[in-house]
Amino acid sequence: MPSVRRPSARATAALTLCAALGLSACGGGATSGTAASGDGRIVVGISADPTQTLPWTVTSKQAIQVLSQVYSTLLDTGANSEPVAGLAELPTVSDDGLTYTFTLKQGVTFSDGSALDSADVKHTFETIMDPESKATSASYFASVASVEAPDAQTVVVTLSRPDASFPSGLTGTNTGIVPSDADPATLEKTPLGSGPYAWDTRTPNQSITLKRNDSYYGGTPGAAGLEFRVIPDEQAMVSALRTGAVDLTVLDDPITARTAGTGKVTSTAVDSLSYHALQLRASSPTLSDVNTRLAIQCAVSRQEVVDSAALGAGEVTGPITSPQYRSDPAAQPCPEQDLAKAKQYLAAAGTPDGFDLKLMTSQGLYSTAVDEAQAIQAQLGKVGIRVQLESLDSGDYVDRWLAGDFDAAIALNGGSADPNTMYARYFTSKGSFQKVAGYSSPSLDRLFTEGVATTDPAERKAVYTQVSDELVDQAAWVWLFTPKLFLVHDSAMQGLEARTDASLSTLWKASLG
Repeated sequence: MPSVRRPSARATAALTLCAALGLSACGGGATSGTAASGDGRIVVGISADPTQTLPWTVTSKQAIQVLSQVYSTLLDTGANSEPVAGLAELPTVSDDGLTYTFTLKQGVTFSDGSALDSADVKHTFETIMDPESKATSASYFASVASVEAPDAQTVVVTLSRPDASFPSGLTGTNTGIVPSDADPATLEKTPLGSGPYAWDTRTPNQSITLKRNDSYYGGTPGAAGLEFRVIPDEQAMVSALRTGAVDLTVLDDPITARTAGTGKVTSTAVDSLSYHALQLRASSPTLSDVNTRLAIQCAVSRQEVVDSAALGAGEVTGPITSPQYRSDPAAQPCPEQDLAKAKQYLAAAGTPDGFDLKLMTSQGLYSTAVDEAQAIQAQLGKVGIRVQLESLDSGDYVDRWLAGDFDAAIALNGGSADPNTMYARYFTSKGSFQKVAGYSSPSLDRLFTEGVATTDPAERKAVYTQVSDELVDQAAWVWLFTPKLFLVHDSAMQGLEARTDASLSTLWKASLG
């Protein structure tokens, strides 16, 4: 179809990696959101204000939930988190594994009616690859040598080396395709994509509304619109679900989910590739000695954290949660809490009586964060490690986390079906989150390169086992557990898919009966 182009006179703006996530009290009203709107809108309850609006900078789960409705990606994920066709069909790959050719689907448009073509894909990928954009997804393109658009429907990506994980990196919201002539400053205010819903209005710290994109290439969205309503308080969220003011939310607290899931509300448990971790920045002076970090690892009872903070709704994990490459959670220096060994490591570090440690945690990003930090504080205190908790609001936490401005942090990080996509951005010397991780090594750089050089699962498993072993042997972090998540929704909702990580990427298929 002919291309209808947007005006291109837009000023260039400096990109920011992360906008602060506002946090304010917002109780659920007593009026049904769907009844009040009268248009079949689905109201989604979220715990923090998702102020990140550029897809290539998005990190918070709340922002991903919103932007996954607005933007489409070159590839999507299937039921098992594997890459499937999205804006393009699955690529044809050259025999040497270096050239990926994507064919875009015909007739795709952005929600403003303008055509989405290969120039938009090329522009998006090159923006992500530009260091000035500070894109969180830059590591996904570490092996990309060039992106070409030989015609409107074809994108050719040439790699500098084989990269078996490359397709997986094209499925996330932070590689969502943006218009090639759109100014980032404008997109920050009014996101424009080709997803099932279009940006409508925003009331800071209260709500974001989206309207149905009738030209969505995937089909007609089931609801006339979506509203993402900010409700930081869990009990207010439960009340909103019960009264019908909210139709859907994602919870990680099993008691809250069980309390909410009664009567006209259904609660469905789903598995997760994400993981909770005690992040230890080896690059900080406090934790630069590996014996210090190993002392922390041995002093922590991961199962106790699961039982006390997550109320048993999780499984102890090692670094890699990808199903084909999953780490053995027992393969580490201290699979169980070992206080005697922790004290031996403290003595080896020259701090037999312990030391002071600042531990950063968040309020609002997820419900168990503070409880996890307090559990860790108590456990480390048993061997003389004196933990000072810094409990920050969501915005301050995200800013500090992205800047690597902490010694230790309680974090909930997203997983992936591919371990390279999951960790190369953290633990390689040029990874886009290397500052956050605080640990890298020449051996890890070599292993991550080897891990994507073959598509053979057995060969890759052997490589990522070595990656996992180094991460735990060096106590880069302490991996705690993978959580259970709960989709809690109006029982009349139809077409809602219960997906791994409680992903809302297919929410467009849902409607209210």
